Amino acid sequence: MKKLLFVLMPVISIQLQAQSVVGTWQLVEEQTCLQVQFEKSETEKELEQSMGSSKNAVAKLIRFEKKGTGEEGIFSQGNKKGAGMNSFRYNVKGNELRFLDKKSGIITQRFVIDELTESTLKIHNAMKDCEVRFFSRVK
Repeated sequence: MKKLLFVLMPVISIQLQAQSVVGTWQLVEEQTCLQVQFEKSETEKELEQSMGSSKNAVAKLIRFEKKGTGEEGIFSQGNKKGAGMNSFRYNVKGNELRFLDKKSGIITQRFVIDELTESTLKIHNAMKDCEVRFFSRVK
């Protein structure tokens, strides 16, 4: 009995420490397959630095609710409501994040969760390993 208890304790503590996708996340970086395949030239890097930041700050946010629903949209500085808000249903099975059709429940998109911490979320498209998205927790 004592051996069983010693075996189960680490498993229970790992489960308690597991992070959840529930919350609001801001997209901080997105890499497409083309960006991964081709490196930027020195000229492109110099031009990118000289362009600086735009006057209007915008952020793409995605919110996951506890009940398996969520919404995503683009928020601009000074506005409380996002533009083009899309609601969705989701579920998480193991390390796979699935977006579902609202009416039928059919899986429309699948992502693999590469990293999930208290402050960061890294996912990639289950069909294309080269499409990676990095999120930072807002709330």
